[in-house]
Amino acid sequence: MSRLQIGFETIREILEHRLHQEDIERLLHGLDESGKAELFFRITELLRRTTALADIANRVNDSLSLDVLFPRLMEVVTEALNADRSSLFLHDPETHELFSRVVQGDAIGEIRFPAHMGVAGSVFTSGEAEIIADAYADGRFNQEVDRRTGYRTRNILCVPIRNKNHEVIGITQALNKNVGDFDSEDQRLLEALSLQASAALENARLFERVERQQREEAMLLEVSVSIVSEIHLDPLLMKIMAAATSLLDADRGTLFLHDAEHDELCSRVAGGIAREEIRFPASAGIAGECFSSGRIINIADAYADPRFNPDFDRQTGYRTHSMLCMPIVARGERKIGVMQILNRKGGAFCAADERRLRAFSAQAAVAIENAQLFEDVSAERNYNEAMLHSMNSGVLTLDAGGVLRKVNESAQRILRRRADELVGHPLERHFTGRNAWVVKSLEKVRAAGNSDITVDTDLFVEGAEAISVNLATVPLTSMRGESIGYMLMLEDITKEKRLRNTMSRYMSKTVMDQLLEGGEAVLGGTGRDVSVLFADIRGFTSISERLGAKETVALLNEYFTEMVDIVFAHNGVLDKYIGDMIMAVFGSVLQSKDDASNAVLVGNRMMAGLYQLNARRAARGGETIRIGVGISTGNVVAGNIGSMKRMEYTVIGDRVNLAERLEGANKFYGTSILVCDATWAAVKNHEPTREIDLIRLRGRDKPAAIYEVLGHHTERTFPHLSEVLDAFRDGLALYRQRDWTAAERCFRDAAAANPADEPSKIYLERCRTYARTPPPLDWDGVSSMKDRQ
Repeated sequence: MSRLQIGFETIREILEHRLHQEDIERLLHGLDESGKAELFFRITELLRRTTALADIANRVNDSLSLDVLFPRLMEVVTEALNADRSSLFLHDPETHELFSRVVQGDAIGEIRFPAHMGVAGSVFTSGEAEIIADAYADGRFNQEVDRRTGYRTRNILCVPIRNKNHEVIGITQALNKNVGDFDSEDQRLLEALSLQASAALENARLFERVERQQREEAMLLEVSVSIVSEIHLDPLLMKIMAAATSLLDADRGTLFLHDAEHDELCSRVAGGIAREEIRFPASAGIAGECFSSGRIINIADAYADPRFNPDFDRQTGYRTHSMLCMPIVARGERKIGVMQILNRKGGAFCAADERRLRAFSAQAAVAIENAQLFEDVSAERNYNEAMLHSMNSGVLTLDAGGVLRKVNESAQRILRRRADELVGHPLERHFTGRNAWVVKSLEKVRAAGNSDITVDTDLFVEGAEAISVNLATVPLTSMRGESIGYMLMLEDITKEKRLRNTMSRYMSKTVMDQLLEGGEAVLGGTGRDVSVLFADIRGFTSISERLGAKETVALLNEYFTEMVDIVFAHNGVLDKYIGDMIMAVFGSVLQSKDDASNAVLVGNRMMAGLYQLNARRAARGGETIRIGVGISTGNVVAGNIGSMKRMEYTVIGDRVNLAERLEGANKFYGTSILVCDATWAAVKNHEPTREIDLIRLRGRDKPAAIYEVLGHHTERTFPHLSEVLDAFRDGLALYRQRDWTAAERCFRDAAAANPADEPSKIYLERCRTYARTPPPLDWDGVSSMKDRQ
């Protein structure tokens, strides 16, 4: 029997006395000298390996430190496998790296590389042991390591380290067997050694992890205590950055807070930089990416990272090597900022640094939120104080017992009392007698729990006339709905009341409210599209001479009362009286798309009101009157116009002049209401109208069409209206075509339908004149008002 036919299992059976004596003798009898030598070698090898397993058990059982375990285990593996050297790598699940502890001088250093790289990474990933007879022939082997160290790796045996759950937790590898190559027996031995050591390795890792966590917790507790006592934001941020750089043994750091209003990151604390605020968009740069993504960014070499901007280093003269950016996340996963730590003194930042900074940033987030809340509350308090100070309304706050606790300056002015005379006393002490209604308002709120509002009531103040006030009494409740007091708001409306009384003579309540609401903005000069109405009494000079002064004033008062009520009823503003003329404006204060329609409606209602007024005067034996109305629509300048001593809110512009001229043109055409083309365009679909003429106004070269509004007429005041309008429309078209005979026939029909229609008579006369003496060939049908005014 050759020596290759005797395996370790047979030898193990001999050593364990599982073979009978006769079986052993029969086995030895069949061996030659070479086989007997091989058998002796195998027995010796098995004993040595068994001793190695016992040795590794002895060496690891008394150690809980990885720094001690690594060199001990590698020493046992090297001896047991008769190798030149060996190494052991454990997997770090946090970084997904394989790491080993090696002696470097008098200290223990750490080697790390990605868990998928090289022969070790391949064995760890696959979980299968490998024997590599020629390392340089294997593409996974990194020859650069040999070139750097001057070592020559020939063969490799690499096996996975499995724990009791058969999970791969690392690898063990032996290099350069001293005699021959590694074989399957070496593999089984190394697997047995690795299995024997796995429990000790896991225990040591657990011990090291617990010990490290305890150290970190103690350190975090220490720095947390230092920041939790600070409530002011800027000093807190400085403490946080000092603690963070100390915790990570870094050179400096910067803390950026998120400004949600502008969506920017701003730094109020930056180590090594002059105290000035740095701002940039919340998505810009490395800090912006960290904030936007919510992920940690760990950069070992800042200048090798394209996201890093070296211009800042050049400006400050600083050199950034490594960088660790951590988002600061508050409750509810709300990101409030970024902590950026620079240049770890021991090299690049590691996973442990990330873990420590993450834990610290969670503590810092709570402290920052509290400081921000304190800053917001302080700002809100200052804002409320400033608001109370600047309010025109008087504010009085009372506690739940009805005792005054705070009064603002306006309340002191209204009540003519100092704060020290009011605060600290019950409300009943200051509001008695005729002012007891204030206390009754408080009692209503106490009983019902709802607000109480008292409008336009007299408040009697010592040493002054009664003032008009609005009072609002409201309950104050906590976040839990519990009553904590009451607030009284006094609005002094004395001046406004007087102003309203005055303004009510010129405009309706709706327009007045709009004017008061707009305040100075309304009174300032602005361009507005308005409709202007002029109404004038015909032959007033003669009437006044016949009536005398007393009757003339009575007539005007009766007439103005009737007409102004109509203006106010349709949101018009009484601009002014000009003798017996009324000027009203629609849209100068309260603008509406119906301004032109309202102006025309007022013109019609004025005519209808005039019929009723004349009927009443006639019944009394008084003299009746006639009026003319002119309306123009367009852009004017509206504002408070006049001298410093006397001003009035009015409108000026061409459209004002045009409305006045249209009113006067009624005398020539024998009409009652004339409007411009812009006004007609706004009402043509719902008002009976007719075009009267195409005229050229004084001071304006461009001709304009003017129209008569007929909505105020009845069958009695304008018989056969539709027949007249049809005949007049046809006649006007023929007239402009220079067909004088046909046009004359149409106007004759219109005049026959209503003999009192003056425009038909005017055109009838024009047709006869032009038939005798035709106008020039370039005649465009335009008339001039120069001879009519």
